[in-house]
Formats: sequence, C-alpha cells, structure tokens
Amino acid sequence: MGERIISPCVGLCSTTLGDPVCRGCQRVDSEIRDWPALSCEQRQRRMLELDRLRSEVAGRFLEVVDPASLEAQLRRHRIRFRDAQPLLSRAVELLRVGRGRIRDLSCYGLAGHEGEDAVTLHERITADLLDAAERRRALISDPLDLTTREP
Repeated sequence: MGERIISPCVGLCSTTLGDPVCRGCQRVDSEIRDWPALSCEQRQRRMLELDRLRSEVAGRFLEVVDPASLEAQLRRHRIRFRDAQPLLSRAVELLRVGRGRIRDLSCYGLAGHEGEDAVTLHERITADLLDAAERRRALISDPLDLTTREP
C-alpha cells in the first residue's frame, strides 16, 4: 500500500482563480501542482513550515487560553486538525471556518490581544499570512525542493 498523501488543502483554492498563493492553505501554485510528487518527508516538512507560519502570524493577534475548549469546538464544528498541529495553527482554521458565527472568543478557548472580534482577527491574520506566503514564493527556487533561500 502506498504512503498516505497528507495535504494542507482546505477546499478553498484561490489559485484556480489566478492567485499565485492560495488564500486557503498558503501554498504557492507550483506547490499545489507538484504536491502529489513530493516525498512524505517533503510534505511533512512543508506542513511544519505552514504550521510555524500560521502560529507566528496568529500569535501576533491572539492567544489560546484554553486548549481543551479550542479542541472541543474544532470537533463540534467538524474542523479537521492534526494531533501534532500547534494550537495557534488550529485557531487559524477555526477562525477561517467560524469567524461569522463566533460571538465570544473565550467560548472557543481564544483571546484577542486587542479585544477584536473573530471576523477582524481572521481578516488581519489572513492578510499577514498572504503577505508572508507571497514573500516565501519569491524565495522558492525549485518547487520540488521547497526549501526557501535567504534573500
């Protein structure tokens, strides 16, 4: 049996609309195209990079104050996450899916640094994620290598 192909895809691929970086998963268009050809190690490395990026960006705007509540809400709303996925990366997914329905972040185990609502947090995090992914895109020399080069 072949190895399972993990993917950060969230079913919201904006590269089909011409975006060079997907608004859903923050991969560049060549990464999405070449994902099935990557080794398990390459895919895992990229997943870790995406988790680090999401955690770093989300950490500028919010914090996880109750990990158990966050996980319970992810399960309740059937938002997929990985066991090894950092909490802030999970929070990004929760905001992506539930931003319009979340009234009280504390019920979801989250707290915004500036008291912003879920919609505003999602907008700010998404904008920073896309900026960072676009900068990363400019540094990728070989899509199958997926290692970024220092400017």
